[in-house]
Amino acid sequence: MRRQFSLLMASILLTFGGLFSQDKYTYTVDLTKVQNDKVPVELETPQVTQGAIEFQMPKVVPGTYSISDFGLYITEFKAMDENGNELPVTRTDGDPNRWKIEQADQLDKITYLVDDTWDSELDNDIFEPGGTNIEAGANFVLNTFGFFGYLEGMKEKQFDLVVKKPAGFYGSTALIAAETGATADRYEVKDYNLLADSPIMYCVPDTVVKNVGGADVLVSVYSPNGKTTAAGVMESIAPILEAQRKYLGGTLPVKKYAFICYFVPMGQAGGGMGALEHSYSSFYFLPEIGNEAIAGTMKDVAAHEFFHIVTPLNVHSEEIHYFDFIDPKMSKHLWLYEGVTEYSAGHVQICYDLIGLDAYLDILSQKMMTAQFFSDDVPFTEISAGCLDEHARQYGNVYMKGALIGATLDITLRDLSDGKMGMQDLMRKMEKTYGIEQPFEDDRLFDKITELTFPEVRNFFTQYVEGPNPLPFEDVFAKVGIRYEENVDRRILTMGRIRVKIDEEKDQVIIVNQGNMNRFGKDMGWEDGDVLRELAGMEVNTKNYYEVLEKYRTEFDEGDKIKAVVDRPDGNGGYATKKLKGKAMQVRQRAPYLLTPMTNPTDRQMAIRDSWLNNAGE
Repeated sequence: MRRQFSLLMASILLTFGGLFSQDKYTYTVDLTKVQNDKVPVELETPQVTQGAIEFQMPKVVPGTYSISDFGLYITEFKAMDENGNELPVTRTDGDPNRWKIEQADQLDKITYLVDDTWDSELDNDIFEPGGTNIEAGANFVLNTFGFFGYLEGMKEKQFDLVVKKPAGFYGSTALIAAETGATADRYEVKDYNLLADSPIMYCVPDTVVKNVGGADVLVSVYSPNGKTTAAGVMESIAPILEAQRKYLGGTLPVKKYAFICYFVPMGQAGGGMGALEHSYSSFYFLPEIGNEAIAGTMKDVAAHEFFHIVTPLNVHSEEIHYFDFIDPKMSKHLWLYEGVTEYSAGHVQICYDLIGLDAYLDILSQKMMTAQFFSDDVPFTEISAGCLDEHARQYGNVYMKGALIGATLDITLRDLSDGKMGMQDLMRKMEKTYGIEQPFEDDRLFDKITELTFPEVRNFFTQYVEGPNPLPFEDVFAKVGIRYEENVDRRILTMGRIRVKIDEEKDQVIIVNQGNMNRFGKDMGWEDGDVLRELAGMEVNTKNYYEVLEKYRTEFDEGDKIKAVVDRPDGNGGYATKKLKGKAMQVRQRAPYLLTPMTNPTDRQMAIRDSWLNNAGE
């Protein structure tokens, strides 16, 4: 009887013990109680059994490929037991992202304040689309990795998130709320990886939802002066979304997707304009210049970010699946995650008649030209693995040579298969082989792709991706009846025969020599020291200057009206914003790389070209 009683009591204690402790995280963030531009966060922790444990904020997050140190923005960090008594906490020396909590087996609650990154005075550059914003009563950008952390070794537990919100505010996100009300929302998230991958923007809502290929696509806009609207953004991206639906086979691999857009007034515009991808959403930080002016930029940027629903969502390596937010090991396959994604964003537009052949070939030629500014003798796998440190300056090449790897591999596959298999067919095979919950081994990917395709493909990777050899443009493009030439005279839109300096530290593109300007330059009125902020409706910064130049030269014709915005030195240490205008003018230029259709292509070349440009999706 005594033994039976002891077992019964143990069972009762275990049962009721579960009622008084939780095996999940419960976060509460109160957006109604902003304190000195900081937001209070409270965490009810899962049960801890060891005597000491670390609480961690991300040092690096997927998609940014740079060090962020979000722990720098956390202050007044406290850990408490169930009676509210503070537990000993020490900040880890030399690492702002880690707090060691003693007596952790008594841990019940953690509290702290979060400062936003957008207007922080810290000397810590964080790309705005991957940062956080706190505007009391107006707007809150919760890139969740900037607000919420985790206990070491416990990222896989469930996270419940309660957001207390001002009256009339709506949370725009790809997450589906478990509960929503007038004053608070609650989300249930399976683990930290998904939480960190799910930005939320709170403000008075301006939203539109459109069903595309079985997915509810949300567009949410915050435009302080009402110049840009969700309806306007949806109108500009609807054609590319429909093309992407077809390109991906008719349906999308997600049930909900969110385009979350913050449009900053031109007078306040600065920092890193652009976007950051997530698996089920993307966040945009762009100039508030109106629906019509932003349409082209929004279409091109959205096309790239939206394709990340394929990779890395459905096709990714173990380094991404088990991402280490404190000490990450980077995957060797940025050519796939960013390069093929960038290639697909342009390829879909030619496949579904959103741009013409000449424009598309010019885009590829411009990528070849821009790739010259990066190293071509370092294997792309090495650049990828070292993108946080030794090869950080080479990262921009993922959008140039990375996209060209995608193009040449696509054509190679179509040639080997007599037009029956291309890049998208390969991606679908990889989605079926792997998927959201099954990562691939980084070192095995090339062999696996070879198994799914043709033996010759392994040599392609050996020579051109994990080897230092230049891509074989002449041979590959000849397979689709396209002539590849180098150093050819052609006519191109001029910038006015000016020189620019790229100042990465200040994030400025500066005109440094306008003494030999042609007519276009004189009409525009460029001056030495001008900081270029906008060209032809496109925001300019050090990260996207060459992309903007590429779009300017491919999307405008001679005689088109061109507007620009510059910050001009006022002689007193400050700047005055100036609006410039002129008419686009062509000049003769020697093109380093030129792609043109062959005059008399063979029947086979035309068949492979037709497969390449007209048979990508459904």
